[in-house]
Amino acid sequence: MKELVNQIKAEIDAFIANADAQVEKGNKAAGTRARKAALNISKLMKDFRKASVEASK
Repeated sequence: MKELVNQIKAEIDAFIANADAQVEKGNKAAGTRARKAALNISKLMKDFRKASVEASK
């Protein structure tokens, strides 16, 4: 579970950095990376939810 939380944190950091680059500098490639990170965050959050439910049983 701890490893999963660390993966989520890493993806969020990547998303923030790339989203800022897209918004502030108009970097289109950073936008692509930000969207990829957003999808990865979504998948990891689903995994976290499953693990959390199992841990609370």
